[in-house]
Amino acid sequence: MPSNTKAATISGAQLRHLLRVTDATSRAPERGRLVLLLGLTCAMRVTEIARVLVEDVLLPSGAVRPEVSFRAAIAKGCRQRCVFLTHDVTRHALDSYIEWRWAKGFGTELDRRRHRGLSPVTPLIVTRRGAGFALNRKPRSLAGGEVEDYWAGDALQAHVSGLYRAAGLAVCSSHAGRRTFANRLLVKGHDSEVIQQLLGHADLDHTDAYLDVRSEVMEAMFAGAL
Repeated sequence: MPSNTKAATISGAQLRHLLRVTDATSRAPERGRLVLLLGLTCAMRVTEIARVLVEDVLLPSGAVRPEVSFRAAIAKGCRQRCVFLTHDVTRHALDSYIEWRWAKGFGTELDRRRHRGLSPVTPLIVTRRGAGFALNRKPRSLAGGEVEDYWAGDALQAHVSGLYRAAGLAVCSSHAGRRTFANRLLVKGHDSEVIQQLLGHADLDHTDAYLDVRSEVMEAMFAGAL
């Protein structure tokens, strides 16, 4: 069953404030902005963001793949799914981040004509030292009582939580992006089944747990739409 504890949902005004603060205060604003937007506009989980590779996002020509297919090894529960890099703000953030990585020399190659000079098999999102964010293997209990191991992106999750705290949104976590994404779709009239598919949930009950139908929340999201 899904947890009764829900991550916070942020309004459009809060999102704009979050991005402004990230640009002004982060030690790597290009990376911070992109990581936030991958959650907010693509519904990517923090572990997916940590594991996605350059070649998953860029074609050899350097063009951005509008549809990114997550291999089973990346997606939660080993369920393949797709996300769509079609939001203009996110694509612009990706372009800026790629240039930042190239300037820093993080996982770069000599030929900029392929993958814009980034090594295709390196993680897309890297630390300030140019390495991928560390992952931790953890156990979790399944509904039938079985226990399975999974990979958790604790280091990147802590980084995202720090970006929210810097903007005065201490109640938010890395999961706020996915929940905000889901509720914006609900406000725009999409049904739960569509939202379930985009979130990559196996069970509709998990999707329903993301959706906040309180009138004051809906009113705030309409007023502050991105």
